[in-house]
Amino acid sequence: MTAGQWTALILAAGRGPNDPMAKAYGVTNKCVIAIAAVPMLRRVADALRQAPSVSRIVISIEDAALVELAGPGVQAIAPSSSAPASVIAAVTSGAVTYPVLITTGDHALLTPSMVEHFCAAAETSGADFCAGLARAETILAAYPQSIRTFFTLGPDRVSGCNLFALRNANGLKLLERWQYLEQVRKKPWRLVAAFGIAPLIGFLTGSLTLDKAFAIISRRLGLIARPVIMPFAEAAIDVDKPADKDLAESILAARRPAP
Repeated sequence: MTAGQWTALILAAGRGPNDPMAKAYGVTNKCVIAIAAVPMLRRVADALRQAPSVSRIVISIEDAALVELAGPGVQAIAPSSSAPASVIAAVTSGAVTYPVLITTGDHALLTPSMVEHFCAAAETSGADFCAGLARAETILAAYPQSIRTFFTLGPDRVSGCNLFALRNANGLKLLERWQYLEQVRKKPWRLVAAFGIAPLIGFLTGSLTLDKAFAIISRRLGLIARPVIMPFAEAAIDVDKPADKDLAESILAARRPAP
């Protein structure tokens, strides 16, 4: 893999006053919440800074002053109305250049190893767009107490990892479609139904596999989209609620070397 090739875009816009984390901790943007004494946003930025494949870090956030929490060498840009719209705006304005690694400001357990694995797989995939996924057995074997949203596709049960690769302008077609599906992202059957009755029947009967699903998306949108299976259970654990914070802190405590 070519070192320093990727621009990293962190989506860190607040979700408003009803965000359960913001409400629980009395903040306007959950990315400022400290996980094991370090703000989430700083943890994400540090992981990206330490990944050899990443050359630039851009943060999409509504309050540019919060970017100081991320540490040095980052750039702030204003978000748009949704996560997909923010990515599209960042690319079309020239704020980020291809290839783009997209992640979120609440990915507090992100590590350089995860970033390198994902970027290397995306580069060799030949795809325009890649999405990071972790299998249920990988996650639950390590953290059976973790509550995740799993998509069942044939024999595969997978969860999203908040890692996406946008390798060229053709990949924007998926993000343009995703804007209209954002509200149903936690409802697998509605996501599948958006691509036609045949995929929906396949999903409901258990015959729609992970590879078939990505093949249908690719064919319908005129691009190449592929999954990247992440072997890291922590890659699928973001911090959406207080229980996630507790889990993340216990994982980070276990990572620390003994004194």
